[in-house]
Amino acid sequence: MQVKQILSLLAASAAMVAAEGDSKVEVLTKDNFDDFVSSNDLVLAEFYAPWCGHCKSLAPEYEEAATSLVEKGIKLGKVDCTEETELCSTYGVEGYPTLKVFRGKENVTPYGGQRKAAAITSYMIKQSMPAVSPVTAESIAEFKTADNVVLVAYYAADDKTSAEVYAKVAESLRDTYLFGASTDAALAEAEAVVQPSIVLYKQFDEGRTAYSGDKFDAEAIEKFAKVGATPLVGEVGPETYSGYMASGLPLAYIFAETAEEREKLSAALKPIAEKHRGAINFATIDAAAFGAHAGNLNLNPDKFPAFAIQEVAKNQKFPFDQETEITHDAIAAFVADFASGKLSPSIKSEPIPETNDGPVTVVVAHSYDEIVLDDNKDVLIEFYAPWCGHCKSLAPKYEELGSLFAASEFKDKVVIAKVDATANDVPDEIQGFPTIKLYPAGAKDEPVTYSGARTVEDLLKFIAENGKHKAEVAPAAEEPVVEEKASEAAPEATEAATEEKKEEPSQETAEAHDEL
Repeated sequence: MQVKQILSLLAASAAMVAAEGDSKVEVLTKDNFDDFVSSNDLVLAEFYAPWCGHCKSLAPEYEEAATSLVEKGIKLGKVDCTEETELCSTYGVEGYPTLKVFRGKENVTPYGGQRKAAAITSYMIKQSMPAVSPVTAESIAEFKTADNVVLVAYYAADDKTSAEVYAKVAESLRDTYLFGASTDAALAEAEAVVQPSIVLYKQFDEGRTAYSGDKFDAEAIEKFAKVGATPLVGEVGPETYSGYMASGLPLAYIFAETAEEREKLSAALKPIAEKHRGAINFATIDAAAFGAHAGNLNLNPDKFPAFAIQEVAKNQKFPFDQETEITHDAIAAFVADFASGKLSPSIKSEPIPETNDGPVTVVVAHSYDEIVLDDNKDVLIEFYAPWCGHCKSLAPKYEELGSLFAASEFKDKVVIAKVDATANDVPDEIQGFPTIKLYPAGAKDEPVTYSGARTVEDLLKFIAENGKHKAEVAPAAEEPVVEEKASEAAPEATEAATEEKKEEPSQETAEAHDEL
């Protein structure tokens, strides 16, 4: 495929949603699925259930993407898992919607983009392209604006080492960025770089950033791409939140209720963001729409503007005093203290229970280390939310599990515990409720996340196999094993499971989860 053709694909605007009855999304069944994915080079398939709320929200976005991709020869299909249970089971569908990219029947990968038409379109076009596209003097201007962020490497034709390292990075990040390369020395000179070099072109901030390394190193290039592609002061929202969390860098939030105020604060704090670029991400957030999220950062969610830093890797929160005016100097000092380790994190915790002699030990933030990190005991802990339906269903089984150990010879070696992760700050990364982890004695830095069926029998087996003490306790009575798979569970339970997956830290409230 010629660069010109590739660029025209990316430059094309999204088409209007297809009229009812003229859908561009192919309905796939066991009768036509194999032929469809085999006869098309690239297919995105959605596995859904008609009753699923998230599937209903995705439908118009998916249709718009399918329409815009018709001319590109990229096909989108959908499978109703309430009708095609065997087909969905074959491809490991456990929640709705599930999206998978097919390059024939044998090459199947999960879709890794956002569930919006523009994101789906951009993602699939990137999938259709080579990892590195050749760039020439004639195509460079168009390539620079082909996506929000593109990278172009400039190296000599005989520099095989640089080419191989760059290709490796491009392959690993192809879902995220568009990569190009040129061996034209005159073009490199015109772009004011000396071979070998890389330039990241972007549609925001200063417009371009040059790689500063004297040689191509895969790890350094990946860091360069991720830092350069992050706006100096970005915006936190449903489309960007997961990216900021995935970066692993601390995130400084600037809460304000109006666009004008966010713009004003962004301009005032931009020099601070520049100083800490690559170490701390800065972003504004619409307090009128997502103000509830301030509570998750231990801020007063009714008082704005506000500022806070979240240490993403440790899930620690550092709220700025809301009685103090947000100014450049005040925030500069606050951020400097954070960066130098002078600030102590704010810890949200329920009171330590006066009595804690039930079969399940109640953990709060202030007792977390003492109980969970007790190096002499295997500790199984459930991270739950009061509003979580699955947590409520698990509760009697979990109590039974605790009772079995309390009455066993392992009562002083195994602890069955739980913590309300919406009311207590915990250091663990929690992606959904309930999350169950085992912290083995002597290996507290290597917790094991439970992913089996939520039955007493399976939990007992999990503890025996993964705990240091190999505690084997027989269940009180044999119970049937019921796997919670999308194809078998009741519609209400399966949709709840999908909706209770979190894209936010463990302390998020239900309301903030719905918003972001």
